[in-house]
Amino acid sequence: MSIMLLVHDGKLRYDDRLTDIFPEFPAYGRSITIRNLLNHTSGLPDYEDLWEKQYPNMPEEKIPQIHDAEVLKLLERESKPKFPAGSKWEYSNSGYVVMGLIVEKASGKPFGQFLHDRIFAPLEMNDTLAYEKGKNEVAHRAFGHSKEKDGLRETDQSPTSATLGDGGIYSSLTDLAKWDQALREHTLLREADMQPALTPVQPTGGPSQDQSGRNLAYGFGWFLNPYKGHARMYHDGETMGFRTTVQRFTADHLTIIVLANRTDIDPDALALKVADLYLAK
Repeated sequence: MSIMLLVHDGKLRYDDRLTDIFPEFPAYGRSITIRNLLNHTSGLPDYEDLWEKQYPNMPEEKIPQIHDAEVLKLLERESKPKFPAGSKWEYSNSGYVVMGLIVEKASGKPFGQFLHDRIFAPLEMNDTLAYEKGKNEVAHRAFGHSKEKDGLRETDQSPTSATLGDGGIYSSLTDLAKWDQALREHTLLREADMQPALTPVQPTGGPSQDQSGRNLAYGFGWFLNPYKGHARMYHDGETMGFRTTVQRFTADHLTIIVLANRTDIDPDALALKVADLYLAK
């Protein structure tokens, strides 16, 4: 949404290339557009893998946290992408971290401040923020827990929990309902301006498939595969100790949001059970 707002403002174009924004980026960035970053066809190397390689044989909880600017530096050390931009779909946290940095450069504001000023504050999402250790605090927050043999253990922050472009947002069910309402009523962007986000990408190398062999439909930040014949836009999420899902059945006026702060919960399965009950009527 931040990128799309800046495109609406005329400060960015979907066909701007990575090297247009960051001229010092290696040559392989010349073929990567903002559109590629948005729909996960950029081919950028996985920053999480690159970061962990620097700390071989170190337990995850001991690896230091990486921040957005460090992600860009890691990617600038690479000489080639994983695959040619646009040829393949592959989920990329690297791309979303880079987009957070693009928002900062295009807007002249820290990413968290842009989110607050253009999204959270206008929608009165008063319990939502981009958490930055030492800069702000999350009131009344839940902590993450992982299931282990002897019960649940608090596992709240991973080495990649400090990046903001691909995560780091703390919210509540109430605030996410406000977010859903804004999407439904086109509060932030007109319906026509939202269409690129709801148009499935077509990689040049052919459709991408999930583990079951089903073709994946993905726009900007949303999976678009229908469910039992019902139009749907949805996304799951997870980090250390947390599991989440947002399932939006727009034509049925139904949105299901599940937030779990434990790893032995399957939010997607829970949400679809609710959907089955509702859609059956």
